[in-house]
Amino acid sequence: MLSVDHDGDAFAELGRRDAVIGRLQAAAPGLRPPEFYSPYEAAVWSIISARRPRAQGRRLRELLNAAAGSTFEVAGRATSAVPTPSALARVTSVPGLPPDRMPRLHAVAEAASSGLLEVDRLVAMEPSEAMAELQRIPGIGPFYSSLIVIRACGLADLLPAGEQGIRALVRVLYDLDTDLDEAAFEVFAERWRPFRTWAAVLVRAAASRVLPPEEMPRLRG
Repeated sequence: MLSVDHDGDAFAELGRRDAVIGRLQAAAPGLRPPEFYSPYEAAVWSIISARRPRAQGRRLRELLNAAAGSTFEVAGRATSAVPTPSALARVTSVPGLPPDRMPRLHAVAEAASSGLLEVDRLVAMEPSEAMAELQRIPGIGPFYSSLIVIRACGLADLLPAGEQGIRALVRVLYDLDTDLDEAAFEVFAERWRPFRTWAAVLVRAAASRVLPPEEMPRLRG
């Protein structure tokens, strides 16, 4: 979850080769991509948070956790966990969650119970193949299948080329003359290998620390 299974020194070397990445690393020292606990939790989040503000998605997740998950005390605070697949399959409604999301959550629970969302299984596949298979789950489209593979499987060098917000930030940070479409971004990001995932997350997380507010592009989500 904390991305400590990759070589941090090698990522620091990328910052020495690329001045923009180095500047962002200096602004956010030690930052590594935080991962979801599991592809299952990422899939649950995908269904809950689709087409709604992040804060609202978090609140709905808390309500789901309270209804069917377990609660633990961590550092003196009550912390709830996402329901297990079997518990989620028994949930019939969540306050504030549109009714059409429940069949999708049940499909996620079924996929997890059948082994479709096992980390080792997804990592053993080509990323594009894993994303395509995840899109068989109702409610999981290209964006969220990418999120599950990139942010729940611990991959360090898979580029989220479809994220417009990151491409907009790259244009400003690197003072580019034109916008980057997905194909152009994939070519541009070759400079970040073998840490294209980490670099993209760093761009998204730390750009506001180095750019004046008036230069920050408006980002969705």
